[in-house]
Amino acid sequence: MRDPSSPSSLRAATLLLGFGLIAWGCEAPPSDSGDAGASGAEAGDPAEGADSAGAAQEAAQDSAQEAAPDPEAAIIRLDPNDPNLEVWRDRDISDDPPREPGPIRVGSVLTFFGLPVARTIEDLVAGEVEVAFMGAPVDMGVGFRGAGEGPTAFRAMRRSVGSMETMVRWRSELTAVDYGNAPIDNLSVERSMPPIRRMVREIAETGAIPVIIGGDHSIEFANVAGLADVYGKENVGVIHFDAHYDAGGSRSGHLISHAQPVRRLVDDGHILGRNFIQVGLRGSWPGPDGFEWMRENEFRYHTMAEIDRDGWTTVMQRVLDEANDGPEYLHISFDIDVMDPAYTSGTGTPVPGGLTPREVFPIVRGLCSENNVVGFDLVELNPLVDPGYTTALNAKQVVDECMTGIALRKLGLGSRDYLSPLTRRDARR
Repeated sequence: MRDPSSPSSLRAATLLLGFGLIAWGCEAPPSDSGDAGASGAEAGDPAEGADSAGAAQEAAQDSAQEAAPDPEAAIIRLDPNDPNLEVWRDRDISDDPPREPGPIRVGSVLTFFGLPVARTIEDLVAGEVEVAFMGAPVDMGVGFRGAGEGPTAFRAMRRSVGSMETMVRWRSELTAVDYGNAPIDNLSVERSMPPIRRMVREIAETGAIPVIIGGDHSIEFANVAGLADVYGKENVGVIHFDAHYDAGGSRSGHLISHAQPVRRLVDDGHILGRNFIQVGLRGSWPGPDGFEWMRENEFRYHTMAEIDRDGWTTVMQRVLDEANDGPEYLHISFDIDVMDPAYTSGTGTPVPGGLTPREVFPIVRGLCSENNVVGFDLVELNPLVDPGYTTALNAKQVVDECMTGIALRKLGLGSRDYLSPLTRRDARR
């Protein structure tokens, strides 16, 4: 048995005490009132102050040893006194020139699809806005940078909008705006979820459709939770286009990342599993446990194996039928890695063998024309690894197709098969 008075034991005890003090300092932020020992000495007897400081230090040491039995595992806490701790800030429009509420045309400033800007809820209401685009530049949920630049890359794709297939130009039919980016914590995916959720809810409460451009797929949690806050969890269905099912369990203690939003939505009670449809799953994940979890929660899913066996046309009709056999409201979450990397290489987790643009565009347009879509997000666009802007170009077209579908529904032309008579067939034949 080691002698507690030996030099090695004393050194170990000293180190343990030092680690304990560090851990306590991380977990217990300093008091706003300042140093207790110093104030005691200034207020009265120096000896009394010294005694108080010594007693406080001894109590702190005891508390540290109890609170952090494993000093090396102590977590550095956030500083509750930091004035910037609260990520969300109401937009400061005090320096804006006086104006009537409503969308603002900004000329050459880059916005989603070149749309006017809205700054406040009053702008959305006064402008009778039907679609409000917003950015959610989160990439901490992937583990490396790039997806957070998605909204910027998307805004730079200022090409004309319109659909030759339907002869509908949605910009002329829908009142849409760019509502800016959600405020996020660039160091924390966990702390970025509440402000995104609040902004989605803010848009939805005006009756407008939030279209969220990410950002990694962690934001699906905030997007769907925000919609469920407005419409009710039993009334919102989700169609999740993705190579991955994104319902992973805890990862090193983290409960939200780009691989976990679906698990959080279901396990935390924001949406019912039976109202969730997965499309395009492939690769090596999930394994049997993941599919069993989806079955236990009554998910409907369509893997690439099913598509290869039965053909895309057949599976597409199944998805469209299932979307109509669900809740009153629909949110579409589109991860661009559902498409084959030949078309969307600019993403964080590409998986070979995915869908083609020719397969994707009609189903997105059909879903948005046949259903009461109340939200749409496009995620995992990483322009830093997008040679030739191919990924950004296809990503923009996906959103363009959904907007065309929403416009078709407004015009009373909502049908999965609708095409303009001019483009279906040459009249000479």
